[in-house]
Amino acid sequence: MDKEENQSEKKNKEKPRFDFGNNRFALLFIVLLVGMIFFVMVNNSNSGSSRIAYSQFLAYLEENRIASVEITDQREINGVLKSTQESFTTIIPYLDSTLVARLEEKGVRFTGAVKPLSFFQILINLLPWIFILLFSWFMFRQVQNNGNRAFTFGRSSAKKYTDTEKKITFKDVAGSVEAKRELEDIVEYLREPESFMQIGARVPKGILLVGMPGTGKTLLARATAGEAGVSYFHISGSDFVEMFVGVGASRVRDLFSTARRSSPCVIFIDELDAVGRTRGAGYGGGHDEREQTLNQMLVEMDGFEPKEGIIILAATNRPDVLDPALLRPGRFDRHVQVDLPDMKEREEILKLHVGKLPTTDDVEVEKIARAMPGATGADLANLANEAALFATRRKSQTVSHSDFEEARDKIFMGMPRSSRLLTDEDKIKIARHEAGHALLHYFLKHADPLHKVTIIPRGQALGAAFSLPERDQYNLEEPYLLDRIKICYGGYIAEQLYYDKTSTGVKADLKQATEIARRMVIEWGMSELGPVAFAQENEPIFLGKEIATHKDYSEETAQKIDKAIRTILDYCVSEAKEILRGKKNLLDSLSELLFKSETLSDREIQEKLEIVPIRLADN
Repeated sequence: MDKEENQSEKKNKEKPRFDFGNNRFALLFIVLLVGMIFFVMVNNSNSGSSRIAYSQFLAYLEENRIASVEITDQREINGVLKSTQESFTTIIPYLDSTLVARLEEKGVRFTGAVKPLSFFQILINLLPWIFILLFSWFMFRQVQNNGNRAFTFGRSSAKKYTDTEKKITFKDVAGSVEAKRELEDIVEYLREPESFMQIGARVPKGILLVGMPGTGKTLLARATAGEAGVSYFHISGSDFVEMFVGVGASRVRDLFSTARRSSPCVIFIDELDAVGRTRGAGYGGGHDEREQTLNQMLVEMDGFEPKEGIIILAATNRPDVLDPALLRPGRFDRHVQVDLPDMKEREEILKLHVGKLPTTDDVEVEKIARAMPGATGADLANLANEAALFATRRKSQTVSHSDFEEARDKIFMGMPRSSRLLTDEDKIKIARHEAGHALLHYFLKHADPLHKVTIIPRGQALGAAFSLPERDQYNLEEPYLLDRIKICYGGYIAEQLYYDKTSTGVKADLKQATEIARRMVIEWGMSELGPVAFAQENEPIFLGKEIATHKDYSEETAQKIDKAIRTILDYCVSEAKEILRGKKNLLDSLSELLFKSETLSDREIQEKLEIVPIRLADN
């Protein structure tokens, strides 16, 4: 019983209650509005008389049907008919000087009076002034209570998380080893600031977390506050900027003022580039709301001392567009790079997410991590969730390795297009195309191992051949890139060998091969043109930067670049064609096998066709 009472008491406490103290003005306004409507309705109601036109009144007068009238303010006539004793009301639309003479002629009793002012009329006339006075009083109270910010426009919308809530610490953040190591100084400072002050060390006021979307910058910021056991304020850069001039600067002041009252604490500003872009970057001058907000932020960061115990963390994936004043020493002077996780870190992140799921014994986390090169922490979390959804669809209580494979294929290529009906002729063409890609993986020394090949349509693709890197590669060499181009041409060459023509299915392959060759020539110096970089950084264009790009080389050099690209591509086509021609029997067998099975793994291909990859044969 005690437990039930406590739960009931807790629920009652959690129920939102109407705060009469903070809503007195709203209540008073509603009461006055309802009262005014009621008074108007009562004042305008005339249940005992009917309103008639003035022409009708004159007709009654001529017919001698009117017993008596009362003229109010020489405009409104209230009268009574002789026979029915029915009362009526009419309005004199113009000045009628003959009206009194007519009434005397017909023997109608008439009186004249000044319309008395009722309480309702007085109140209705005073209501606008009452509203103005109440509104002025309310504004004055708002300015007093909210630090010169009328209403809540100038209040910061930062969400505050205290140390009493569920903590997120560095143990909850898999990977990002270097980033966590750099943030440990901040944690120690927030825990024991005296030890830093005694030795004279100055901890950075602002730390900028730089990394691609989904790498865990927000999670790292919250883990820093959780590890130190201090309050945590979270706000987005776009929350500062409004259509009202001065609101953003006011919100910055309010945020720092609140943080001072809650120190020690961590302020985290997500998407800093939304408010911290380079000033004066637009046409029409730079005095706009966003720049005022940025100026106020710069002032506030200069205004507090290290002893106040306030650390500002900010996240962005575009550090190149930030104003230099934000990045100078004393502001965001420490930049923490949050990189994409490597294979070991991907495995740790997957273990964190897979550990929350009921999985079968065949789930190989290491193999899944290896199959997701370039994936962020958010991508891996999404992969685990999609795998759980696939298991749910097939009414299973556990998640198997095949569910993770399906989830990976869906993320990279989309769901299978079961509605796309293909004829046997189309399927064999696709099988031969994909077999050309797949077979080259076994006979190119520097190519990544094949993972699987499929002719099941997914997304815009009719089929695909997946490779699985044995390790993360940070430095790509020329032989590896040439083999990548050869594999891209595998489908193109296979179609030519079988049909002496190609199809639109080679579009993506040709684009990828040409892009690799182009970068080899103009960026990486892997051609006869020598170690020269011709490319410029492809920065996104925005006002204040370069509006148009230009080439920093002559037309003669451009022709040499085109020739060098063509030389690389022709060489790769020739090499790939020679391999596939020599292995035509294996190409036929793989095509037929793929046509029947639709999806083949690397192990199945090696076992059924008895192929030994050249990289293993050489060893």
